[in-house]
Amino acid sequence: MIQRSDIIGRGFKALVKAAGILAISAASLFPAAASASIWSASDDDALLFDLRAGNFRLGDGVRGYQTDKGICVDLADMIMAMDVPLRLDKKSRRATGWIFSESQTLTIDRDSASVQKVNERQKIRPGQIYDVPEGWCVDVKSLSDWFDVEFVPDLSNALLTVESDSKLPFERALERKEQAAKIRPRKSFDLSALPQSSESYKFWRTPSVDAVVSAGGLRDKQSGQKYDLQYELYASGELGKASFDARLSSDMEGVPESLRVRAYRTDPEGELLGPLQATHFALGDVSTFSTPLVSQSVAGRGALVTNRPVERPDSFDRTSFRGELPSGWDAELYRNGQLLAFAETRSDGRYEFIDVPLLYGQNRFEVVLYGPQGQVRRDVKVIPVGIDSIPSKQTYYWAGINEAGEDLIRLGDFLPTRQAGWRGGIGLERGLNAKTSVAASLFSLQIDGKRHDYLEGSVRRAVGPTLVELSAASNLDGGVALRGQILGQLGDSYITAESIWARGGFISDQIEKNALSRHSLAVDHSFRLGSRIIPVHVDAQYETRSDGRDSLDITGRMSFNLNRLSLTGELAWEQQFSDYGPAGADRISARLLANGRIGKVRLRGEAIYRVAPEKRFEQVNFTGEWRASERSDWRAELGYDAGLDRGRAGIGIVRRFERFSLTATAEVATDGSLAAGLNLAFSLGPDPRTGKFRFSSNKLANNGQALAIVFHDENGDGKRQLGEPLAENVELTAGHSAALTATDGQGRAVIDNLQPFRPVLIGIDSSSLSSPYVQPALPGVVITPRPGIATTVELPLVSAGEVEGTLVRRGGGAIAGVGLELVDSEGRVVRETQTEFDGFFLFDGVPYGAYTVRIAKLSAQAIRVPVLLAARALVDDDNQIARLGAVTVGSSVHLANTGKSMSGRISTP
Repeated sequence: MIQRSDIIGRGFKALVKAAGILAISAASLFPAAASASIWSASDDDALLFDLRAGNFRLGDGVRGYQTDKGICVDLADMIMAMDVPLRLDKKSRRATGWIFSESQTLTIDRDSASVQKVNERQKIRPGQIYDVPEGWCVDVKSLSDWFDVEFVPDLSNALLTVESDSKLPFERALERKEQAAKIRPRKSFDLSALPQSSESYKFWRTPSVDAVVSAGGLRDKQSGQKYDLQYELYASGELGKASFDARLSSDMEGVPESLRVRAYRTDPEGELLGPLQATHFALGDVSTFSTPLVSQSVAGRGALVTNRPVERPDSFDRTSFRGELPSGWDAELYRNGQLLAFAETRSDGRYEFIDVPLLYGQNRFEVVLYGPQGQVRRDVKVIPVGIDSIPSKQTYYWAGINEAGEDLIRLGDFLPTRQAGWRGGIGLERGLNAKTSVAASLFSLQIDGKRHDYLEGSVRRAVGPTLVELSAASNLDGGVALRGQILGQLGDSYITAESIWARGGFISDQIEKNALSRHSLAVDHSFRLGSRIIPVHVDAQYETRSDGRDSLDITGRMSFNLNRLSLTGELAWEQQFSDYGPAGADRISARLLANGRIGKVRLRGEAIYRVAPEKRFEQVNFTGEWRASERSDWRAELGYDAGLDRGRAGIGIVRRFERFSLTATAEVATDGSLAAGLNLAFSLGPDPRTGKFRFSSNKLANNGQALAIVFHDENGDGKRQLGEPLAENVELTAGHSAALTATDGQGRAVIDNLQPFRPVLIGIDSSSLSSPYVQPALPGVVITPRPGIATTVELPLVSAGEVEGTLVRRGGGAIAGVGLELVDSEGRVVRETQTEFDGFFLFDGVPYGAYTVRIAKLSAQAIRVPVLLAARALVDDDNQIARLGAVTVGSSVHLANTGKSMSGRISTP
């Protein structure tokens, strides 16, 4: 926010300029008289400059004068504004110190009339330093020479600009501060109330392709020498006015092994398929839904449709995560900051975290994917579990059919699973009121080669801080199953209890053959140790079977965050019981997950230790990554596998280029085997700026893109017209973070790595604008990205001004420290400020338009006054500074006093 001192100075800029012109004119007309007179400071010659370096404003204003030989500025003001370690002692009439580095020393000695800059000594000539009431006023040209920078005064705009060939220390400090501010949470907006931009579907859009190609060699005692070549291609685009994606992967010999294809549409607003109001439908390789007693989510070729919210889990007490896991990648799952599990590369190129338990309240899950080139991708999903999990009077449905385990286009051999075969189902959920909901579903599944048909129903009820669900399922061949589930909060503890009974030979995806009952209890509690929070999880599960084999499993897990290191320890105990003889020894295992940073090294590790019946390490794996340069990273791995009795060590370097990433690795094992490999990753897709193709190291096919065009909206209609200039070097924002990209000479910039189907606000980073009198016309434009597709947004810039006034009570008396908001015609808060000690307030950088001023809610409550003020302001070319004068709190009528001058309030320094 521009300080009040800026306003004081602007008030007499016009007078200063006029006085300067008159003085110069007089000197030219009467040169003899001018040379005979000696200049002395007067209020008529006083100036107040804004000191600027690039996009940054320095200090609170610099005082100065217009002399008979040019412009001089106050040296003390310059020292403070630029944070220069120069000590000015008016008594000794000396200034000593250094400028922008310790080697750049400077000494100004008024008594000896000399200036020593490093080893160079100069005489102070008349007209270089003036004694004025404020102190030393130094001629701008002389100051430029002593500081080795260029100070350029602009009287018409009361600006003093610092120009330098290289960035100065204070500029770098301000840039660091600006970058830090960009990663802090920004003001949140109701995205639905902001302008929207949608990209219509087309019959054909050229797909974007993500490619990973690996080549390597191995030499060991068993297989001798062998070489492998493996690749994976993932494409996404549009066909037949629907999105499609395809994944092709090969075996170790480069022969195509798996091909998955899917066509789909996803709309978070639920406007698909007309009266069905679907949020998602898909054909091809799809995953079905799960229920508590019958169905488990499995992948296969088929079709599905649903109107469930895009982020809604299948079951209210647990959820599953699935996704593409390219070769060489691994994944981590976090819940509320607690590391739960790892997933490593699988042959089918997917990761799965199945039936992850949910806690009562907010569950923030984060799946973090790590690539072989040092890539990091994060997918955050927040799942609420509470009384509003199904809105009242709202109905959700789903329907799906697929052939589990089969790809739409099978290239390799079929690998049968327990659920293999065609299966289908349909389900409905209905919120009866704010606390009660019901659900029903029908299934036809094939399990272990036999067809089973099911009917399942459930009712859910909120009781205080607890959710209770009762479910029942019937196998139409005769078996039944019952389930009771409780999720609740008791103090600071989260409790989950579940009991399942099966009779009549009931079998399903969720209940295995011969299972009679399963009872479980889980407790999550966070202990406080000083300033640290230690989450602890304990669960116990007891199962009974018809063949007399019962089991008891108890697991405890504790997480601890120590500065940058997150540790999760897990201890599992399993006991088998049998009615027909010994059940075997107890099995006890310990597991440690580590993730964090030590110095410059990022560490991830997992260790599994068998405590009983035989003490030994089962598996140990550690990975360390550290930065080699701006575009390079090292990666080291250590591991031990007890089953193979083999230890291994590997090293790799990742080099990221603009268009691709390259990794080189080498590995050695204790059995004498050696391995080495190269991994190339890149993406290829249409360039939305030119229509041609572009290569990129970003994942174009997996993520969405935006093409932003920034222009100066000269007629203020919000639309880009022919001839309106485009804006260069303007940085953009995507959501709550900076996009770290700037517009080119044609005002265009491409933003990559946008999460698909999640609305995001694309806006302009105001701090990157070169002038405070040019501002974004809107907070931004909301888009809903689609994978592999670039959505075009146009972002207008408009001229800006200021709104000022004084907040007073009815009957007189200024009100200090009150928060105020400037609201546009659409009801959006565009600026915020606070009144000063005398009630004065200023909104700066206000885009042209009509506004109202209101008191912030918290301030209004604190001083017990209404929020609304009868203050209106119009900012345009004729009223660049809208002066509201005295704005009375509680007044029913107030007329805005708008000025028609660009100057501020007039005052002398």
